[in-house]
Amino acid sequence: MTYEETGRDRSVEPSSGVPATVLENVFDDPTHGEPGRDRVGVHVVWEILLLAALAALGWLLWRADPAALRGTGLRTLLVDAVGLGLLALAAGLSLRTAAPNLAVGPIALAAALHYAEQGDQGLRDSLGPAIAVAALGGLALALAVVVLHVPGWAASLAGAAGVMVFIERRSAPVLVQGDYDPGRTAGYLFAGFAAVAVLGGLFGGIRAIRRLVGRNRPVADPARRRGAVAAVVTAVALVGSTVLAALAGVLLAANGPGSVTPTPGLDWTVLAIGMALLGGTSAFGRRGGVFGTLLAVGLVTTFQAYALASDWTVDTWTVGGVAIGVGLLVTRLVETFGRPRPGSTDRPEPVGDGTISTGWNVPLSQPVDNWPPTLPTPAAPQQADPWRDPRWEDSPRRWDDGR
Repeated sequence: MTYEETGRDRSVEPSSGVPATVLENVFDDPTHGEPGRDRVGVHVVWEILLLAALAALGWLLWRADPAALRGTGLRTLLVDAVGLGLLALAAGLSLRTAAPNLAVGPIALAAALHYAEQGDQGLRDSLGPAIAVAALGGLALALAVVVLHVPGWAASLAGAAGVMVFIERRSAPVLVQGDYDPGRTAGYLFAGFAAVAVLGGLFGGIRAIRRLVGRNRPVADPARRRGAVAAVVTAVALVGSTVLAALAGVLLAANGPGSVTPTPGLDWTVLAIGMALLGGTSAFGRRGGVFGTLLAVGLVTTFQAYALASDWTVDTWTVGGVAIGVGLLVTRLVETFGRPRPGSTDRPEPVGDGTISTGWNVPLSQPVDNWPPTLPTPAAPQQADPWRDPRWEDSPRRWDDGR
């Protein structure tokens, strides 16, 4: 006879001895959910290599065009770095939550076209509607992702198609009408972007925040819902991603003296995803470095300026494709060497609210495979002496009845 018990078929994590129900709540991947902290050494090594590459490329740019690193050229380069950096932050934020937003490029280009057409009304009047529409679009995208629980890349690709319809309504380049010059505050803009990127990386390195942000990362079946907390975090990340993309488009349009050409904008998406991956953000979500995004943006911006100074014909598709290729290799390194060390003694924190939906959180006193417990062996029974039977003493004695 067999009995069906809820949770009895749950497996036990062999490396830690923690029930799988607990691991699903604490770790993002029970198969590789060893207790302990993620290792950051791989990020440190990769960011040192990025810094060395940036220094070498900066020296080459100085030799090819010294004017690009001083005066007006330097201010223009810094604003370009901020614009591309906002795109990288938008892509990286969605990647961290395991819901990549492929619409960041078209959204940025649509915002750039809007600013080019409405810039003569002032920065506030032209920027406000663009940010509001981007936030509403991000909210619609977030609802589609978290309510239907579909992959972020698929839902955002559909959203990108809708944005491209808006872009294709323009048949000719649009001349920028506004007089806003971000170069006058280039240093402050770059300092603000650097602070946001580094602080975001630092907060993302905290174990609790990292697990919270990466809660939407699939566990066993990607189609399984990851809970209300994961849905809220993913929705906030997608809305923030679209807003950052719109800001990037406005800044890049205002920095260029020419016009904005209506293109699909997917090349900007490829470049944004490539810079995020190149900086050390994992394509699987959750993991990322501290200075990686800042260094990757600086490297791409400097390379574009060096290619222009050297009269090379290198388009955005090429740069973005190479960045994604190298970034995928970095993702494999991060996922391989960034996991907790084997044999960690850290134990997972107690989680759950005790309801049936989250399972029982009472710790097991022994492993499941030892059930039922071994019963104590009873002592061997002693044989009774028939001559000591009480009936021999209590029964009447016939030989003593007087006969």
